[in-house]
Amino acid sequence: MTESLFRESSGTVQNANRPVHGSINPSELRALGLNPNDVLDFSASINPLGPPDSVTHTIINTDISKYPDPECLQLREAIANHVNVDPSFVIAGNGSTEIIHLLARAYLNFNSGKRPTSAIFTPTYGEYRGASELMGASIIDLPCNPKPPFLWDFDDIYKIIKANKPSLTFICNPNNPTGLYLDEHILSTLASVVADIKGLLIIDEAYSNLVENRWDSIGIAQKGNTVLLRSMTKDYSLTGIRIGYAIGAPSIISDLSAYQPDWSVNSFAQEAGIAVLKDSDYLARARHTINTNKNYLISSLTDLGFSVPESNANFLLVNTGNAEAWRARLITKGIVVRDCTSFGIPDYIRIGIRSLGDCEKLIWAISEIIKDSTTM
Repeated sequence: MTESLFRESSGTVQNANRPVHGSINPSELRALGLNPNDVLDFSASINPLGPPDSVTHTIINTDISKYPDPECLQLREAIANHVNVDPSFVIAGNGSTEIIHLLARAYLNFNSGKRPTSAIFTPTYGEYRGASELMGASIIDLPCNPKPPFLWDFDDIYKIIKANKPSLTFICNPNNPTGLYLDEHILSTLASVVADIKGLLIIDEAYSNLVENRWDSIGIAQKGNTVLLRSMTKDYSLTGIRIGYAIGAPSIISDLSAYQPDWSVNSFAQEAGIAVLKDSDYLARARHTINTNKNYLISSLTDLGFSVPESNANFLLVNTGNAEAWRARLITKGIVVRDCTSFGIPDYIRIGIRSLGDCEKLIWAISEIIKDSTTM
């Protein structure tokens, strides 16, 4: 019995109903005979600067013999000061993904006697659907135009929202994976439409702090029916720690807190989150690096004959014609990209913006694949 359990846990057992995510799959690399340390991961879109220097010092000096604060008081105060709101408007989570699931638990229930409904702007991050389906909710897809720049018909969407009255409406800005960044007027209008049907608008801003010339969305969150999700994992390259937060009306934060397990945000995450917010220049430097390296990739990929839609995020979509095949080819050269088939756009791969040296290695690998295919 013990042996069979061990074999199962060391394999690639995964619930087929769970969302697909980027990042390296150690089991896949092992099957290919690749060392994870030798592989460049372009499938996850993380700040290419790496964690601020303050994080290492903070983690070393964190006392792990004590329980973490279940209310994350000091971290919430630091976040509140950073974004200029009262701490009662802030909840911290084990990544913003935990907060997505808290939202589903708090607001997608059968208390009204009707099956709850989520409306989701697609294609997008899979956890909105995953969390909603775990609660038994119906899903209303709000698809964009399938061609770049992947815009939504908002007049049509407003009618759908008013007719179906979803409890939660999810939109990602900038959107994952298309990189489309909507302006304040559009989202403010959407928030008003959702307010009219007494629903809650969730604006996932996991990548917004890495957008050049971003606008301040805090005012929308203070209207009372909108929640902003932020990912310190993405902002500060804290992927292994897992830390995110949400901004919303105190009543909403209270509802979410009621469903959050104590100590879900560990001591390392809380202390690191406080530390990185003190580095006022870090995100500006990151945006400059991302913009420079993104322009290099766009130019190089275009020269190689690929179509690269405009993106305001720290990642790019690349039309390869066959995402699955290109991912398979690149991984043999030690490079992982995101196959966007799971998003419903199987022609595209998604490439996160890494250091310039890593980006040059990616272009070299793609050039070699093209060269090999033309000589076969």
